[in-house]
Amino acid sequence: MSGLRVVPAFRLGRERLYVCREDGSNVAWYDRETGRVNLLGEDRRDDVLHALKPFLTGPVTVGPPPVPTPAELARLTLHPDDDLAPNRPGEALLIALDRDPGPARRLRPDPRRRALSAEQAAGQALDRLEGAGWHTLHSVPLPGGDRIHHLVIGPGGLFAVHALYARRARVLVADPMVALGRREAEPLLRRLRADADRASYALTAEVRPLLALVEPAEVTITAPPRGVRVLRDAELPGLARLGGVLKPADVEALHGMARDRRTWGRV
Repeated sequence: MSGLRVVPAFRLGRERLYVCREDGSNVAWYDRETGRVNLLGEDRRDDVLHALKPFLTGPVTVGPPPVPTPAELARLTLHPDDDLAPNRPGEALLIALDRDPGPARRLRPDPRRRALSAEQAAGQALDRLEGAGWHTLHSVPLPGGDRIHHLVIGPGGLFAVHALYARRARVLVADPMVALGRREAEPLLRRLRADADRASYALTAEVRPLLALVEPAEVTITAPPRGVRVLRDAELPGLARLGGVLKPADVEALHGMARDRRTWGRV
C-alpha cells in the first residue's frame, strides 16, 4: 500500500483534492476545475495517481505546480493572521455571534443575523466571479471598527460592496439617503463613498462603491446616485461582463496588496 490518503478541501467555491502522507504532509493536489494534478515530487507520481484514480474525471495534466508569479510569491510570505483571503462572507458577524449569540428567546429577530444573511448571499454571488478573473475579499477591516463587506477586484475595476438586507421590503434611494419600507431613511450612500475613498487611498487605485440590495420587493431610485452603483443581489453576477479597466497582472497585484491586513492599517 502507498500509505497515501485523499483529503478534499473547498476554497472560494473551488474543490481541491489533496494527497497526503500518513503524517498529514502533502505530496500533491488535484484541481478539478483545471484538470491538473500538481506533484510536489516526481518520486511518488505512480502512488499519487493510484490514490486519485477513483476521483479523476476526464483527461488530466500531471506535473509540478506552475511557477508562482511575483504577486503569488508575495502572498506566500504573508503570516496567516495577516491574510484576509480566507475570510468567509460575513466573517466579522460570524465571530461576533459566536462570542455573543444573545438570548435564546427574543421578541424581535437579532439584526445581526439579518445582516449576516445579506453578506452571505452577496458574498456567495461574488465568489462565483472567480472563474471570470475576479477576486473577492470579505470583511475587510478598517481602522476605527469599520469594515468593507466585500472588496471585488477584477477586469472591470475595484468595487467596495455593501450588502443590505432588504427582503420583501420596498427600497427608496434618494442620494445620500436609503430607506427600507417604513423605516427612517439613513445617509448610507455617504458612508459607502467614504469607505470606497479609504480603500482607494490604501490601494492607490480607484475603488467604486456598490450597494447590493438583497431580495428587495421593489427598488425606487429618484436619481442616479453620485458615483455609487446600486444592484440587486441577483444582478451581481453581471459584474463578470465588465472589463477594460485592469489587466490580469494588475488584478493579481492589487489582490495581493488588498489581502494583506497591514495594507488597511493606515486608512
